Amino acid sequence: MRAQRAVIPRPRRARAKLTSMAAFVVLAALIPTTASAAGTQEVDAELPYVCALPSGQAPATVRISADFPQRVKAGEAFSPTGVTTTVELPAQAVADLTARDAAEVRPATRLAVGVAQNSATAAATWRGSSEPVALPESGPLTLTTRGDVPSVAGRSDGDLTFTAGALAIDLALGTAEGTESGAGTDSDSGGGSSSDSSTGSASLTVDCAPAEDAPDKRLLATVPVGPDSPGAGGSPSAPAPDGTSSAPESGQRDRQGDRSPRVLENSPGTAADRDVPPCRYDEQHPPMPRSLNAYVTGYANVKKQKGASYLPPSCVLIMDGGEFQPPPDEPFDPEQLVMTLEATGEFNYQGRKETPPYDSTFLSFDFTPVKATMVLKQTGPMKINARMTMRYSDFFITTETYVRVPLIAQVTALEVNGTPLDVGSGCRTGKSLTSVEPDPAKHPGDHVVLYGKAEQVFGQDSTGYTLLTGGPLSGEVTIPAFTGCGTDGEDLDRLLTATVSGPGNYIKQVQGQTCTPLVPVFETPETKGQCTEDLQPYQIPVAER
Repeated sequence: MRAQRAVIPRPRRARAKLTSMAAFVVLAALIPTTASAAGTQEVDAELPYVCALPSGQAPATVRISADFPQRVKAGEAFSPTGVTTTVELPAQAVADLTARDAAEVRPATRLAVGVAQNSATAAATWRGSSEPVALPESGPLTLTTRGDVPSVAGRSDGDLTFTAGALAIDLALGTAEGTESGAGTDSDSGGGSSSDSSTGSASLTVDCAPAEDAPDKRLLATVPVGPDSPGAGGSPSAPAPDGTSSAPESGQRDRQGDRSPRVLENSPGTAADRDVPPCRYDEQHPPMPRSLNAYVTGYANVKKQKGASYLPPSCVLIMDGGEFQPPPDEPFDPEQLVMTLEATGEFNYQGRKETPPYDSTFLSFDFTPVKATMVLKQTGPMKINARMTMRYSDFFITTETYVRVPLIAQVTALEVNGTPLDVGSGCRTGKSLTSVEPDPAKHPGDHVVLYGKAEQVFGQDSTGYTLLTGGPLSGEVTIPAFTGCGTDGEDLDRLLTATVSGPGNYIKQVQGQTCTPLVPVFETPETKGQCTEDLQPYQIPVAER
């Protein structure tokens, strides 16, 4: 039985000092971190492969080196560092390339890596690149590539294993002077080659697979996940589910051992390199000291169609990230610290407050395929309200965040049973998508409400959603009736309204870790790297159902 602590009155100045110190502690705890620096394990694996060259199958040696952490905590994302892939192709490969008038090659590698934990698996792609390499006059061809790889997080306690799989080698061919070579005269590209002599292609893709005697050697690394104490196995308790096909039932849980490790495709570089729209501040949107930017992606159910639409990575500019302050309308609580934050933001796609266009395909009325290209357009300010509570007794922190934003859905293209229908330029919902607002007096009007919650013990990583670290946000919306759809007297409003509009549409969005374009107030060596060199978000989140 726990005795209650006596409440000791504190002078006003002491309360203010305590609040200030506790606020600093909480803010420091919420700064994004990378994997814990608990030591590293060096991996240097040499594996036998078989590669499909234009002239036929040939053996190859692949050497993979990287540094992994010795141990991480459940939910803690980390990236193997120093990843290097060295491929030694036989002299047969050199002959195939010189036959295509090549004197040098610029290699890029794509290694499939299997990630497993308990009974669950996931897949990652390790990419590497290199400067041009001159072809040797004789002997084998050695290619060495380096690159950053996706982050991985184990969802529960238990070993994370990394296993090497198929390898693709993309070769850009060139002459000694650096110009592109022809594709040669051999019309049979054979094997795993993707070159095409009929089109004069100056590239070649060589596909490689682990040799038959390689299965026992394909294990690259094992990273224990769990507490620092030895013998940490799978936990019988389970975190909240992350399904998005339908709203989770109350009390529903997944078994931890069945939850796949998270693979975050967050390779650094420009947005063009990463196949996502740019997400940066510019002259029209200059950053301020508390500005943030982040990508968000996810799924949105259409209940009538018994399916979900994939929302591609979208850029959100958080113009003013705000700061945590004591709520002005609440009395001081000697048992816990309460802080609130208000931030504002907006979607940004090609300078407009909207998402990139995305396609949704459903079977309307269970038999007619309907494909719609849609855009979500922001029609008012995006408001982010967070409330953080920290108990003084054990420094346990809970953060609840509401994101409110008015959004209309615009249809830019429509096909019914493969036949395009002209929807015109003004086909959209008549008003914003709406959610049930928990505080309508303070937040009136039609808007979408998404909710996220994070829990954290001071000194440990948080789980769930915070504005800085990102994470899952969910909600439920009503899709209003459509208006302005159709041309030349053809009214398509009723078709779209009957197909899509209605209540009970569950949404799950995943925000990536934010980038702070200007120097963060609490920046440390561990928190650098959340932005690419051109000040875009480093992490591109992965949508979760």
